[in-house]
Amino acid sequence: MPADAGGVTSADDERLAPLGARLAAIDARIADAARRADRRPEDITRIVVTKFHPASLVRDLRALGVQEVGENRQQELSAKRDELADVDLRWHFIGQAQTNKAGAIRRSADAVHSVDRARLADALHRAAEDDDRLDVLVQVNLTADAGRGGAEPGAVPALVEHVLSLDSLRLRGVMAVAPLDEEPAAAFARLRGIADGVRTLAPAATWISAGMTGDFAEAIAAGATHLRIGSAITGPRPDRG
Repeated sequence: MPADAGGVTSADDERLAPLGARLAAIDARIADAARRADRRPEDITRIVVTKFHPASLVRDLRALGVQEVGENRQQELSAKRDELADVDLRWHFIGQAQTNKAGAIRRSADAVHSVDRARLADALHRAAEDDDRLDVLVQVNLTADAGRGGAEPGAVPALVEHVLSLDSLRLRGVMAVAPLDEEPAAAFARLRGIADGVRTLAPAATWISAGMTGDFAEAIAAGATHLRIGSAITGPRPDRG
């Protein structure tokens, strides 16, 4: 987990105190879950999801030491990254992506967690503008609903092979959301098995992006390396009117 960036002044303390307290509480719970799983807390990356919150809140998070932030929508990702161009952050795109927005996503994201089909991988690859490689994860659908985001487990190996053939993409691992109608521990155990299979094809693809506020302890126990946590840190999402 990221260290304190040292950007907080005494004048900011009172305003930032509630946000800092929520952040510290989540980090303590992450550390506790890691120890119970016989893992090191520092091996787990906490991504703060700032969906619908203003860029000013992201700036406050950075002042409290946060470096990894996530967004679900391309428009919001692009707008915040532009507004916070002076802030050292790593931006994760974690939402469902349309192929016609792949260029905008690629320009704004440092990592894309939701590659679930070859067409999207191709669109992200075509959007490359230089020699930089984009970190991507293959999203896996752990539900019985084929309409949900993510590749079916049986389709993952072929998608992995396709991503590996695109030299502007760097496959980092897998991502999934636990189904609502299943115990998270069982779902994340399946994801761990899929991740192990992916590593037989791509040994460097070690990331497992899994776990949100309600189930990150189970995700950590199953080997998650990246957690996506929103309102438990940021507070309630603003009313969009």
